[in-house]
Amino acid sequence: MRPPGYDIEVKAALLRSQSEPMTVESIWLRNVGPSDVRVRIEVTGVCHSDLSLARGVIAQELPAVLGHEACGTVVEVGSEVKDLDVGQRVVLLWLSTCGVCFYCERGEGHLCVQGALRSKDPYAVDAEGNYIYPGLTVGSFAEQTVVPRNAVLPVPDDIDSADAALLGCAVTTGVGAVVKTAEVEPNSSVMIIGLGGVGMSAVQGARLAGASLIIAVDRSPAKAEQAKQAGAHHFFVAGDELKSSVRSLTDKRGVDYAFDCVGSAATIRETWSLSRRGGSTFVVGVGKKDDLVTFSALELFHFARSLTGCVAGSIDAKRDLTEFYDWLREGELDLKQLVTGHGKLEDIESAFDRMSQGEGLRTLIRPNTGS
Repeated sequence: MRPPGYDIEVKAALLRSQSEPMTVESIWLRNVGPSDVRVRIEVTGVCHSDLSLARGVIAQELPAVLGHEACGTVVEVGSEVKDLDVGQRVVLLWLSTCGVCFYCERGEGHLCVQGALRSKDPYAVDAEGNYIYPGLTVGSFAEQTVVPRNAVLPVPDDIDSADAALLGCAVTTGVGAVVKTAEVEPNSSVMIIGLGGVGMSAVQGARLAGASLIIAVDRSPAKAEQAKQAGAHHFFVAGDELKSSVRSLTDKRGVDYAFDCVGSAATIRETWSLSRRGGSTFVVGVGKKDDLVTFSALELFHFARSLTGCVAGSIDAKRDLTEFYDWLREGELDLKQLVTGHGKLEDIESAFDRMSQGEGLRTLIRPNTGS
């Protein structure tokens, strides 16, 4: 039996088991509270983090509605929400900062201790009254979602909804890793391993930062042309020849900045080994908690490289999105090239399959259009 307070019926792609495909069915959203906002999802991207949640690589309360990279339209606001109007377009934030914790007060909102806790709070129920959780706090693989006011930001009228959706995760994570976390300097050498939506965004970030040598690496040779369009000077297929190829371009030193956008132990080791002595390696991809990376005590001393984790591109959306909007207006960011597929809710599993095979970059889902 459905409990009281859950009266908004919508269609959603529901994950009941991390060993079974999602099913599209009706769910009932929590009624809008005083500080909540209900959003009709216009467009949402299928992210590798969604795949990791769906396949059990990352823990997830179940049943759940995944999806966190989205733009939509406000259809209802709570009684205390005075700065948003019905009909206003918004980008949804999977990491919304509290503004008062230790990290927020230090300007490190991407590390906010409260930001991701909503994923553990039920926000909907199914037909039997079972509580449903929002994957990465948003739950955008649905026609609508309900989130707190601080989990949305207005989108300027001149910004395309698909572009705004991608700013919800892939682009801000990839570009942010380069320009915010690493603060790559002009005329530096940069390498990016793993050219999904985040990795290809990192390539664009390296171009924005003025890197003089940008090396892009992926297991799929089909991504070579896209990488070069994004700004890469060289593309290499991951494999045995990668080390010699990179060293031949860097006077045998290795690159100044190396970014692993995969997150496996093997790619972290490889990325590390291809940065120069005194260089910097950044782990952007999300890996498994039991996939252990090992380093010898001697190499840590000898190479004097830094190894840094990167959460959400070190972006505080409330502070930093304006800069991304400006890059879009000026043509410095091209997000259309990241989109390699379109679909409806029923197409998410096939998008996951393509992603697992290393095919394409971002599939955009439009839950309310059926096409």
